[in-house]
Amino acid sequence: MNLERVTFGFFIILSLTFNFVFVIGHIDNPSHHNVWILTIAILVSLIATGLKLGDRSQVGALLLAAGLVADLLLITARIFWVVFESDTEMGPGPESMVMIVSLASGALLANIVSVVILIGDTLMSRR
Repeated sequence: MNLERVTFGFFIILSLTFNFVFVIGHIDNPSHHNVWILTIAILVSLIATGLKLGDRSQVGALLLAAGLVADLLLITARIFWVVFESDTEMGPGPESMVMIVSLASGALLANIVSVVILIGDTLMSRR
């Protein structure tokens, strides 16, 4: 068992799950989405992207591209959260939350692509 691949797989799947946990719920209800889960999703996604930097293969390039897309969308969602935080006492309003969750959903799709590529690469690799 390769510890480097285990660590990379762990972080890429953890990134997907934190992103999913943030997105799940009613898209326009701010109480269904926690800013700290979004922040943790960003940090884990950045770690996963950092682990992708050393790979020089074609699959590595696709994983890096998908990771960069997810990072960009999650960071943009967090910036929008900061900008729209003063909408109501509870944080962003329903219209703003739709935009934030939509961006995080795009990142979720990029993370799903990463996991599918990782699974495909793992199944195709021979011992």
